[in-house]
Amino acid sequence: MMYGVQLSDTARKDLKKIDNIAISAKIIMAWLRKNLEGCYDPRQHGKALRYDRRNEWCYRVGTYRLIADIQDNIVTIDIISIGHRREVYK
Repeated sequence: MMYGVQLSDTARKDLKKIDNIAISAKIIMAWLRKNLEGCYDPRQHGKALRYDRRNEWCYRVGTYRLIADIQDNIVTIDIISIGHRREVYK
């Protein structure tokens, strides 16, 4: 099973905010295409979150974090939020 990646509306807005700061948005999208789009095991690149976010996964891309929900039944990775590591978990 090869997974596909979908960005939520919130993640798209987060990415636009980052794009104004630097070329980091291009780096994040390149990382998504290289590591998650079409992969067989998206969990190998990330870390499971705990407590009230235990069903979500975190991916590190430089100083930015991508919060995702992995849907095994429909073979997709929903990127919920993208942000700097100080702000993304709030």
